[in-house]
Amino acid sequence: MWSFSEIANNLHQWLTGQFNDTWTLIIEMVLAGLAVISLFAVLGLVLVLMERKVSAWMQVRLGPNRVGPKGMFQTLADTVKLMIKEGVTPANADKLMFNLAPFLAIIVAMLLLAPIAFALNFQLWDINIGIFYIAAISSLSVISILMAGWASNNKYSLLGAIRSGAQMVSYELSAGLSILTIVVLVGDLKISSIVASQANGWWIFKGHIPVIIAFLTFIVAATAETNRAPFDMAEAESELTAGFHTEYSGMKFALFFLAEYVNVFIVCSIGAILFLGGPMPLHIGNWEGFNHVMDYIPSSVWFFGKTFFLIFLIMWVRWTFPRLRIDQLLNLEWKYLLPISMINLLLVTAIAILKWHF
Repeated sequence: MWSFSEIANNLHQWLTGQFNDTWTLIIEMVLAGLAVISLFAVLGLVLVLMERKVSAWMQVRLGPNRVGPKGMFQTLADTVKLMIKEGVTPANADKLMFNLAPFLAIIVAMLLLAPIAFALNFQLWDINIGIFYIAAISSLSVISILMAGWASNNKYSLLGAIRSGAQMVSYELSAGLSILTIVVLVGDLKISSIVASQANGWWIFKGHIPVIIAFLTFIVAATAETNRAPFDMAEAESELTAGFHTEYSGMKFALFFLAEYVNVFIVCSIGAILFLGGPMPLHIGNWEGFNHVMDYIPSSVWFFGKTFFLIFLIMWVRWTFPRLRIDQLLNLEWKYLLPISMINLLLVTAIAILKWHF
């Protein structure tokens, strides 16, 4: 079957035959950058349309249905609108920080795509500390939000940024502990090693109840990390207008909007890789016939299928639960999720040492 890895290898062999090593590397880096930008554009269009259709389905209505067949081109029309809309910078804003913040948000999202395994043996950068890299780079996203809130010289923006900072720093702890449960079981920080360790079964199945608890904790923490409802205190419309990006318009607003949805895709792809095998097909023990049939499905289809399933879950949560108060949000993390995650990590460590997992 065709795969991203085969396409990449064939392209590399062709470039090697046409150019020297230096030019081959430069061309491959340029192509990788264009591929990431293209992926961002497609994800923005697809995920916004998916969000609107899912919300409409939850509320028993049609959603976008005018522009294009069944509203398929609505997000494209919105993109054109944002591109031609004037970008206004407030007179009393810190212009450097104000203009830099949305670009920092999108740069962090681009950096996070580097170690993601989109298919078996297909990554932009298979770094040996992949999980640590993701944890380190993802923590920078809060800086762009704080910059936007403070530089806007708007009290609503500042309040939204402060809320977001408290929220993201808090929920990073539970998300990190949930990720550590898989690192302990695998014994490696490398993304490809984590994927390979699930060749005989995904960790959510062979890691017993503690891994299921870690998975649920990760989904809750990831929802809060991306400022999604019911944890959208940073941009609570009923209280803060639009929160930290109240003063943004045009393409600067579009970059924040795009970064939010790309971050949702990234956290869901990380969840799919850690707990659901990522691009690894569903294999069950010694069921050779079943496993062979599953191998016919391309690994990239497995990856995107699992990722979009988790995205659907996060969207489902958004359109089901009401927004929490800020005290409820922080109580949930510090009084419940964090203690549960710490105890759960100890249980997983015992399971790994005693080799009780399948």
